[in-house]
Amino acid sequence: MLAASSIVNPNLPCSSRASSSDFVSISFRPLSGAKFRSSAVRKRLLTVRSAATKPAKSPAEEEWKIKRQLLSEKRVRSVDVKEAFRLQNENNFVILDVRPVAEFKEAHPPGAINVQIYRLIKEWTAWDIARRAAFAFFGIFSGTEENPEFMQDVESKLSKDAKIIVACSTGGTMKPSMNLPEGIQSRSLIAAYLLVLNGYKNVFHLEGGLYTWFKAGLPAVSLEED
Repeated sequence: MLAASSIVNPNLPCSSRASSSDFVSISFRPLSGAKFRSSAVRKRLLTVRSAATKPAKSPAEEEWKIKRQLLSEKRVRSVDVKEAFRLQNENNFVILDVRPVAEFKEAHPPGAINVQIYRLIKEWTAWDIARRAAFAFFGIFSGTEENPEFMQDVESKLSKDAKIIVACSTGGTMKPSMNLPEGIQSRSLIAAYLLVLNGYKNVFHLEGGLYTWFKAGLPAVSLEED
């Protein structure tokens, strides 16, 4: 029997039930103390584990400590929503919204560009089926995965010299605190890491995320209004 182990972004907004977008990654491990009644069952489970081997780690799955160090070295600065609004209007900054397409359509800052860093799981390999099962275990039936075309999509819309503010729902933080001595990663910080890793030079991060933007009453439009 296999158990799902997930790394969840606890800094995302609360809701009545978890969303698949709240999950950064999912892995699997055998249940401790599990007892198998027959060698045939054990053999079948070993076969499943072999077929559902996770692909090689991508840059987005790098340890947060390493991501945070590079973001600091590249001087990626976090800005609050009011400063982000000013930079967008006075200094030609572009807000890169990395939330799922459905969230972007519902509401986003005017002029924002959407490239989702995670998307709904598309394939049906053994590994993808195992991940779907893990999400379903938590009551989530629309599991997500890293968008393999994220950087390609960004590069088709924004030049390497573009001034970018990366935004997701709640933002995460690079600032240390007593409870979080290394801050906490988020979709926007992962995206910012990928941008600087691929040569983008003017990358900022939206502290507090778009949840704070909307709460502050700053301009927002739906896709139909753009």
